[in-house]
Amino acid sequence: MTDKHLYTEDSIQSLSPLEFTRLRPGVYCGSTEYSTQLLIEIVSNAIDEFQAGHGNTIDVFIDTENCYYRVRDYGQGFLVNSIREDGKSILQASFDTLNTSGKFTEDGVYEGTALGLNGIGSKLVNFLSHSLDVTTYRDEQYELVQFDEGVCIDRSWGITTAETGTLVEWRPSEEFFTNPNVDINKIKEIFHILVCLCKGLTINLSINGNKEVFYSSHGLDDLVDEKVEDTEIINSRMNLNFNSGKNKLDMVLTYTSKYSFTMVPYVNTGETDAGPHITQIKTILTREFNKFFKEKKWLKEKDENLNGDDIQEGMFIVFNLTAPGIAYDAQTKTRVVKIDMSPYSTPLVNALHSWFNQNEKDIKLIFDKASAARKAREAAKKARDKAREQDKKKQKALKFDSKLADCNSKNREECEIYIT
Repeated sequence: MTDKHLYTEDSIQSLSPLEFTRLRPGVYCGSTEYSTQLLIEIVSNAIDEFQAGHGNTIDVFIDTENCYYRVRDYGQGFLVNSIREDGKSILQASFDTLNTSGKFTEDGVYEGTALGLNGIGSKLVNFLSHSLDVTTYRDEQYELVQFDEGVCIDRSWGITTAETGTLVEWRPSEEFFTNPNVDINKIKEIFHILVCLCKGLTINLSINGNKEVFYSSHGLDDLVDEKVEDTEIINSRMNLNFNSGKNKLDMVLTYTSKYSFTMVPYVNTGETDAGPHITQIKTILTREFNKFFKEKKWLKEKDENLNGDDIQEGMFIVFNLTAPGIAYDAQTKTRVVKIDMSPYSTPLVNALHSWFNQNEKDIKLIFDKASAARKAREAAKKARDKAREQDKKKQKALKFDSKLADCNSKNREECEIYIT
């Protein structure tokens, strides 16, 4: 009898990219509760076009009843009917051949700073959908490629008067998602943030015929206004707009009466939640605040520096960092694992110094809040230490092996100890 736990010739399988993505959608898609990531992938490509200077409008159409999605950008579009060595057009390969992209190199039109840097996103949408149609418009020509269950079934091209850009239409498959529709609230929140990060961009959203326009006149300040509302305690925010070639950093920092710290960190217009960029920015903020506090003698030379948690209490900071050569830990691109922060340190330090010197009253207010946070932290630590000390005193005098009972009595005649 053959042992079923032993390898045989049939044990090792090779799956195509389409088969693997459909078998393990979470590898590229992250959460499969909703198909939200599919819409994010296509919109991210449209954002990349805007960032490269092509088109300032994105139209998004959602039909939740029929689970149908459509995104139209007005970027440069794909080359029409341009055939590769494998016989596929560039447009078709961009949607069915993994790791195919025009965004790999740092000397191309996207300068290596595009969010769609892996050549996976559009394929992911195609592979996890019942159907996908993509049409490109360029040089008064169009090309349409149609897919069924991830496989190309038709391709056509011709003359058009349509405006340059790309139109993607798809129907996510319920086979791969608990709910094949998107999380509407999350999408609206993302669109609002995106237009604040991309000043001058308009996103027209239509959901079951109900239209909503996303646009920001003041960029990151609009986002901060909405988030902090009437809790802001300083008069002047720190604004940084650094632009040097491929390296850019837009940042707004303010303080609120709240006790929490909020950081909204974007890299290449993609939201992140961890990485060296976050760590380094926090380090610079803590160091420079403490230096200024000591320069002003608010902190004495003998005083210990305030720690990061103290200084960050009530801080609200949002930034979008544009950089080439970013490495992420997954296709969802929320966790950065490699980024060169050296171009941004000096501009951030200079912006902080300028802000400190021009707004000393505000910075003194921040110092007072941070000092109060330290006192509260130290008082809480003393209370915890005291409670732990009292717990120790309550512990019994003798500690025996768990197999024995720990007994005591105030009557010495009842007290005996056997040593064996």
